[in-house]
Amino acid sequence: MNYSDHKHVVVLYPHPDDESFGAAGTVTKFREAGVPVTYLCGTLGEMGRNMGSPFFANRETLPDIRKKELQDACEVLDMNLEMLGYRDKTMEFESRDEMAERFKKYIEDLGATLVITFYPGYAVHPDHNAMGAAAFEAVKRIDQEKRPTLWATAFSNNHRDNLGKPNVVVDLIDSFDKKLNAIKSHRSQAEGMLSQLLANSESDNEYEAALERFRYEGFYEVDVDQVNY
Repeated sequence: MNYSDHKHVVVLYPHPDDESFGAAGTVTKFREAGVPVTYLCGTLGEMGRNMGSPFFANRETLPDIRKKELQDACEVLDMNLEMLGYRDKTMEFESRDEMAERFKKYIEDLGATLVITFYPGYAVHPDHNAMGAAAFEAVKRIDQEKRPTLWATAFSNNHRDNLGKPNVVVDLIDSFDKKLNAIKSHRSQAEGMLSQLLANSESDNEYEAALERFRYEGFYEVDVDQVNY
């Protein structure tokens, strides 16, 4: 894959940390190739249950904490950030039409040649599926001659049964430092998960345990005219 072939990459996920777990290594490869990347983050994840391990956040402070964590992660990744201001755990109730038009304008204004989002129906969380569906629709509404490539992240238990293997797989062996540092920027969400990952690993090294789990990022290249969402 020649990363420099793209002009601008737009990532559309609903929560702080989705970008780090889902695409941080891939973003790093595009940035190393000189390609600008913009993250359109749907919400602040303010309804999340994780408050740090041990707790250092509460329901009132969590939105500001997660906002700062998101900004820190995007700084690690050298990625532009646009916060869209939707409310966490309510994106499924937003108008898909209105979201699609809003996303389409961003995509066209930025001149994106690649869009990365969640695969609706295969991304577990209602916000993931709703934002992915609106992103699919946004891409579909763009004239075919200007339409960007679309990569979709899927991780539901049945995604491989129904979709097969991802047709874009990125090995992060040479960009994993950035991915792990981006994940760790989301301290309220990541500390407990990384501790559990280490406890369940044969390795006694956090980096190696995380690499074992997150070394590859997989995406489905989607033709929006050929799928239902």
